[in-house]
Amino acid sequence: MTNPDLDRFSSRRSTAYAPNGIVATSQPLAAQAGVSILQDGGNAFDAAVATAAALNVVEPTSTGLGGDVFALYRTADGEVGAMRSCGGAPTAATIENVRSSIETHDDPSAWYPENRGYAVDETDDTDDLGMPFLGPHAVTVPGTARGWEATVEQLGNLSLDDALQPAIDYAIGGYPVSEVIASHWTGAESLFTSDHAREAFLKDGNAPEVGETMTLPRLGESLRRIAEEGADVLYEGDIAEKIAEEVQSQGGFLTVDDLAEFEPEFIDPVSTTYRGAEIFELPPNNQGLIALEALNIAEEIGAGEHPLDSPERIHYFAEAMKLAFHDGHRYITDPEYEEIPPLASDSWAKTRAEHIGKTANHDVSFGVPDAHAEDADTVLLCVADDEGNVVSYINSRFAGFGSGLVAGDTGIALQNRGASFSLDPDHPNSLEPGKRPFHTLVPALAKFGEDDWAAFGVMGGYMQPQGHAQVISNIVDYDMPLQAALDYPRWRYREEGTLAVEGRTDGNLSSKLVRKGHDVRVLPPSLFGGAQIVRNENGVLSGATEPRKDGTATGY
Repeated sequence: MTNPDLDRFSSRRSTAYAPNGIVATSQPLAAQAGVSILQDGGNAFDAAVATAAALNVVEPTSTGLGGDVFALYRTADGEVGAMRSCGGAPTAATIENVRSSIETHDDPSAWYPENRGYAVDETDDTDDLGMPFLGPHAVTVPGTARGWEATVEQLGNLSLDDALQPAIDYAIGGYPVSEVIASHWTGAESLFTSDHAREAFLKDGNAPEVGETMTLPRLGESLRRIAEEGADVLYEGDIAEKIAEEVQSQGGFLTVDDLAEFEPEFIDPVSTTYRGAEIFELPPNNQGLIALEALNIAEEIGAGEHPLDSPERIHYFAEAMKLAFHDGHRYITDPEYEEIPPLASDSWAKTRAEHIGKTANHDVSFGVPDAHAEDADTVLLCVADDEGNVVSYINSRFAGFGSGLVAGDTGIALQNRGASFSLDPDHPNSLEPGKRPFHTLVPALAKFGEDDWAAFGVMGGYMQPQGHAQVISNIVDYDMPLQAALDYPRWRYREEGTLAVEGRTDGNLSSKLVRKGHDVRVLPPSLFGGAQIVRNENGVLSGATEPRKDGTATGY
C-alpha cells in the first residue's frame, strides 16, 4: 500500500552551499551532528562517523551497530581510497549445518516472511527453501564499530569518543521522530518477538508516532562504552558475548571468536571514465562493478547523447543496466572464493554493447543473487570539508531492523545480510564459512576535473547502481546542478523484467517506452531510492539531498 506521506515528492529545493564544510544525509538531526563535529575541529571523516552514529539513533529503521559500513573518499592530499568493513559468515555456518537447522526448527516459516516473497506452510519441503531472510542464520559478523574506529584513527582529526558524542546525546536525551522514519518504524513492530527486542525499540509496545520524543538508552549505553573503551568491546568483550549468545540461543552459529577475528580493510577502489568524468566504486564483494559496466556500455552506445526527455535515453541506459545486472549477479562474489572477470573494462563493454538494439531485449535475465534484496534499506551520507576531503559513507543492516534479533540488553539489532547467500553449492554466492555475502552497499566518488570532486550515492538495494548511472548522466550529459540531478524522475529495471518509472514521468514518454518493447510499470517515488551528493569544485563546497526521505544538506 502506498503511504501518502512517504511517497509524496515535489522538490523546490536549490543546491546548498557552505564555506567551511557540508553534510548531506537522510535525517536533519544526523546532518547537524556531522556539522557540529566540523565546527569542533573535525574533518570530513570525523563528521562522517558522527553522522553515521547519529543515524543509528535517529534513523534506527535503516542502520545500526549490528550492520556493515563502507566508504569511498578523496583526501586533502589527493589520495583516493576505500574502506570495506563487512564481516563474513560464521565459521560453523556450512550449507549442511544451516539446512539441518531449518529442518529441525519448530517453525521455519518465522525465518521466511511472506511479505518478502516466501510462502512456507506445513506441506513445504524444507530442502526447497533458500537462505533464511530473518533469524540467526541471516546474521553475519557486523563491521560497523571497527569500521568507524578505523575511519577516525586513520583519516580523522578527532577521537572516536568525540565522534560518538552527538549520537549518545540523542540516544540518552531523546529526539523527536521524523515523518518517514515513523512510518518505517510502524511497519517493523511485528519483527520484534523477544521482550528485550521490544523493550529496546518500542515505546509501551508500539512504534513512536511522528514528532514523538524517543529515547534508546540501551543503544546509548553501548555507544558510550564503545566511545570510552574502543570497538573491541563489541568484538571481544561482554557485548561480543551477548551478540554470540543471542544468535546461538536462536539456533545460529556465530561465536565470539568469529567476532574477534574481524578487521576492516582499506582497499583500492575500481573505476572507469564516462565521457571525461572518472567514476570510482567499491570492488567485489560489492556491486560497484555493475554501475561501472553499465556506464561503459551506455557510453559505447551513446545513451547520453539523446535528448533528456526522449524515450531513447531511458531505453539505452536501461538496456545497458540490464546487461550489467546479468553479468554482475552472475560473477560478483567474495573475490577470495571466486575469480571475477573484468566487468568494468572497455573491451567487456564493447562486446556486451553488441547485444543492444532499438527495442527491449527479453533474452537477458536479471540473474538475481537474492531477489529479496531488491528494495533493501540503507542510509547514506556524504561530507566535504574546506581542507579538500570528500567522503561517501554508507551504513546498513540490509533490511530495516535486520534479522529481528537484538543482542540481549545492548540495544544492538543484528543485520540479516547473510540472506544474500545461496544454499545451492553451485551458486557463485553459495554459503561458505567466513565468506562475505554479495553486498548491495556502494558509496561512489566522481572526479569531474583536477580540483573538482564529488562524493555521492543512491540508496535502496538494487536501485543503487542504477541511481549512480542516472545521477552521473544528469550531471555529465545534461549539465544539471546537484539538486536537479537528484530530483529528476528516475527509472529502474526490476528483477522480474519490468521497467519501472516514477509517477512524475511524462505519460507520453512511458507510452513510447512501451512501444519499444518495455513492460513499463509506474511506481511511487519511495521505490527509487533516496540520494545524497557533496562536491568540492575548485574550493566551492556544495551539496544536495532528496526529500524522498527526511533528508537535508547543511553546512557552516
